[in-house]
Amino acid sequence: MTDQDTDIGRRLKHLREMRGFSQRELARRADITNSALSLIEKNETSPSVAMLRKILETLGLSLSAFFAVEPPAEDQIFFRSEELIRFGKDDGLAFYQIGALKNHKLQIMKEIYAPGADTGGEMLRHEGEEGGIVLTGKIEITCGDQTQVLEPGDAYYYESNKPHRFRNMFEEPCELISACTPPYL
Repeated sequence: MTDQDTDIGRRLKHLREMRGFSQRELARRADITNSALSLIEKNETSPSVAMLRKILETLGLSLSAFFAVEPPAEDQIFFRSEELIRFGKDDGLAFYQIGALKNHKLQIMKEIYAPGADTGGEMLRHEGEEGGIVLTGKIEITCGDQTQVLEPGDAYYYESNKPHRFRNMFEEPCELISACTPPYL
């Protein structure tokens, strides 16, 4: 195992930045001190397993997913499927993002909605524009006062400041590719 394989600080910083959290915000949400998080990211101290789990839970990652992440090179152009960054909780939603968001103006993701999965009763709203294409399964999308069930090959596009929600009320998983600018998650 190389030092790069065990570089917890570099991985953690990469994931924090990918999610758009400042150090201070992640520390607050994980209920740890900002200085502790800073020392971990600089590899000046190692977190306990309990502390690392607490931080990763805040980021929506398991320990195994955390150690599977390898921060991409700044100039990386191509990404293998195992290099996509997975996030989301165990609520039937899985998001696979292309690269880190630190220096990107566009977020591209593969999204998978298990049967019964729902982005939540509270409608999502954020700056920017969003669009996507359904690859497999069906998904119900509500945007503003419009609701539509989309099937493979169907697409959507809207201004993200309109309240929106995704629900898979069907028996098969739904997979889609989405793009959002500026990055949301």
